[in-house]
Amino acid sequence: MPPTSPFADTFLRSGKVRDLYAVGEDRLLLVASDRLSAFDVVLPTPIPDKGRVLTGVSRFWFEKTADLVPNHLVGVAPEDIPGGGPGAGGGPVEAAAADELRGRMMLCRRVEPLPIEVIVRGYLAGSGWKDYGRTGAVCGIPLPSGLRESDRLPEPLFTPSTKAEEGHDENISIDEAAELVGRDVVERVAHLAIALYRRGAEIAEPAGVILADTKFEFGIDPATGELLLIDEVMTPDSSRFWDAADYAPGRSQASFDKQYVRDWLETQAWDKTPPGPELPADVVSGTRARYVEAFERITGASFQRYLDDDTIGAST
Repeated sequence: MPPTSPFADTFLRSGKVRDLYAVGEDRLLLVASDRLSAFDVVLPTPIPDKGRVLTGVSRFWFEKTADLVPNHLVGVAPEDIPGGGPGAGGGPVEAAAADELRGRMMLCRRVEPLPIEVIVRGYLAGSGWKDYGRTGAVCGIPLPSGLRESDRLPEPLFTPSTKAEEGHDENISIDEAAELVGRDVVERVAHLAIALYRRGAEIAEPAGVILADTKFEFGIDPATGELLLIDEVMTPDSSRFWDAADYAPGRSQASFDKQYVRDWLETQAWDKTPPGPELPADVVSGTRARYVEAFERITGASFQRYLDDDTIGAST
């Protein structure tokens, strides 16, 4: 059941993390919950403030990349929701609901999402590493021989995948992506995605953070035909962020994400089918700490300040 009850009659659907609501004919309200999924299963134990981390990091990147590509974000506060806000007398957001929404909501333009996941890889990891081990290529893109796990790639790679309604996304070639969205669109998306990745890596590097790979989503505004960056952007859920101080090619790297939870789950007698096990308190707190550290290192901002006043200001 979605957590934001004032919009029950406009509720569209829940993803693994976000709940979506219609706001009029041309707006969406995206609310990031504290749910956490692992091995494609939503676990029963939430991670406090995880949704606010994802929203705050996305807001940061939308601002930092607006010169590269327009995005769907139009508002971040309950007061931005058409029809009123807290204390507006009949508006959709009452004060208690506004407190819950603040820091975890994005009011967005409603678009038609492209039916592909847009992945950019700067390092050889995850499914790309497995693909390379089998074929010497990643998604059909040949790579030099002798690369090690976690090696930096000669150039960032655009490697699209399907969007699976259930189960895992599947890597596809650029030609297969072109069959789904058209050659012109996929070439434009590839150019934008690599530019976005380079911008993210450039900003993260001084903070001692490596952006190994990331996933973007794009959509088309049906009213204008404009291509927009949508959903979440370079968050710990959609990216591999590594600590540069511990980086060592030839092995997997520790990530600022839910890898801590995955590692714990691998020690449990669980067959990776629903329902998942409850997480112990130390795993919850350790996971929250990693998400908060990712927020603060990437944005250079205080997460406590973000919680207090919903702004991404300098760390104190």
